[in-house]
Amino acid sequence: MIRLPAPSRPARLREVRASAWYDLVVTAGFATPWTYALVHDALSSLGHAWGLGVLPELDPVQTLYANLMGSVVVVWAVLRIVRPLPVHGLLDGIARTLFAAWQAYALAHGATQLLWLFLGVEVAFGIVQLVPWWRNRRTESADGHGEVITGPEGVRL
Repeated sequence: MIRLPAPSRPARLREVRASAWYDLVVTAGFATPWTYALVHDALSSLGHAWGLGVLPELDPVQTLYANLMGSVVVVWAVLRIVRPLPVHGLLDGIARTLFAAWQAYALAHGATQLLWLFLGVEVAFGIVQLVPWWRNRRTESADGHGEVITGPEGVRL
């Protein structure tokens, strides 16, 4: 059992849903080989027009990884839209921290500067979703109280 202090629900659930809608809109095009080819071309054109660099030529492995990422993120986004929970904000914030780290790594190693657009959003949503948990964690350690989060069928998380 993991004891997690839950931030206040209404505001946090709106943030969870907002980040989910962003993910759905941005990553839906990555979920299939056909739509990814269109997104790839559009991003490369945009990067070229803005002087930010283009994406590498499409290849089957790049397409596979884009489709895997797109598929998982779309499913994760739909879950957060249909059934948002405070703990989804915590988990999404952690995932965004990881995404931001890998985007920063890619940028440091010569990836297209278009990644800055995505990195900024990842960091912003990560902060918005993690700060309430950090604040509640500090409050709970000071007063010894916190809400216990339960999952399906009352299983304590």
